[in-house]
Amino acid sequence: MDGLLAAVGLGVLLVGTEAFFTALSVVNLRHQETAVADNSEWIVSELGIDDPEEALSYHRVKTGVSKLQSWVTLGLLLLVLFSGLFADLVGALDALGLSPLVEGLVFVVGLVLAIQLLSVPFDVVDTFVVEEVYGFNNQTLGLWLRDQVIGTAISLVFAVLLGGALLWFVEAVPLWPAAGWGLVMAFTIAFTVIKPRVIDPLFNEFTPVEESPLRDAVDEVFERAGYRTDEVYEMDASRRSSHSNAYFVGFGPAKRVVLYDTLVEGMETDEVQSVLAHELAHWREGHIWKFVALGAVRFAVVFAVLGWLVESGVVYAPFAVPETAYVGLFLGVLWIAPLNRLTSPLENYVSLSYERDADAYAVEVIGGDAMARALAQLAADNLSTPFPHPWYETFHYDHPPIPERIRRVRDLDPDVDAPGDGSTDRGADPGAASD
Repeated sequence: MDGLLAAVGLGVLLVGTEAFFTALSVVNLRHQETAVADNSEWIVSELGIDDPEEALSYHRVKTGVSKLQSWVTLGLLLLVLFSGLFADLVGALDALGLSPLVEGLVFVVGLVLAIQLLSVPFDVVDTFVVEEVYGFNNQTLGLWLRDQVIGTAISLVFAVLLGGALLWFVEAVPLWPAAGWGLVMAFTIAFTVIKPRVIDPLFNEFTPVEESPLRDAVDEVFERAGYRTDEVYEMDASRRSSHSNAYFVGFGPAKRVVLYDTLVEGMETDEVQSVLAHELAHWREGHIWKFVALGAVRFAVVFAVLGWLVESGVVYAPFAVPETAYVGLFLGVLWIAPLNRLTSPLENYVSLSYERDADAYAVEVIGGDAMARALAQLAADNLSTPFPHPWYETFHYDHPPIPERIRRVRDLDPDVDAPGDGSTDRGADPGAASD
């Protein structure tokens, strides 16, 4: 009876969480339609999006594809779990006579490959249909296939290394949740260093920004902020998409500034400087390390709950599977993942504060006019719909809405030109997309 209740509870949690986020998406789409219609003149004059209906359409289609993928994935997962197929697969692995560690690694590899295979048709539709129709896709089929192969190989390497270590901890270390937490935190920090040096160059070309007006503009931002770096690169993002952005990444010697070539080509120099100043603020104010600390707390809770679920045995009974480490971890994660999604507003709340601080710093260093124009340009370049429903914003947005950001920039710098229609009241402009 306990097993049946646990099975029902897991099913309700998984389906209920997905239904909740789907409902949020539907409410958000309806809200966007009304808000865009009421503020279309502001969108055209302030953000430079010539056709607000096109932005709405893009958001509808992207949301639809994403939700379809989520429900198909969940449906297949529930089918495998509750049809008995999962127990059969575990039994077949157990019959191979492998050691528990090797058996677990075979399961991990199979799981990664299954997830990658399931994502392929949706990624094809998103890249070669949705992004193509709306003028964003620049990928060839050959480049896409190359990315898929390399991405899968990288996923397998990390999954085997991390999964193997965690499985060994469960079998050999008394306080394995604490060891697992330490492993994940060490990996998080190491990955921040490895990613820009090893992984990113496998997908994109990073050209050092040498002596040029662009480099002078970058150096000027750093000089105003009292910093200096020689690691400034332009990334060939246009090989895949016309979306634009910029970012800082890494720690210590691995720290670098990366500018999308689409951003460099689409923005004025002072607008690029304001984006850089915003990103620099995250580094200057220690936001990256603060997020690492926040992640440490979140992972501590995750591993504490995961440890209880695995050690108590409550995750095994509903599916009549042996109490082996990889089975317990897999089923435990199924319980924890929805809870992580439902608590996302906590992390978003912290991120929103950091983003506001970064915007304020960009205004201080470069000026509000350039920052306001850069925000508007990012929205236009990415066909952002700037009016999310407040509840959707709470669960999905880690950046403040763009109308809110532009309004705040104007409050911080009174010299910024007034908006086209003179009104960005929260009631009229309830949200925006992140940069």
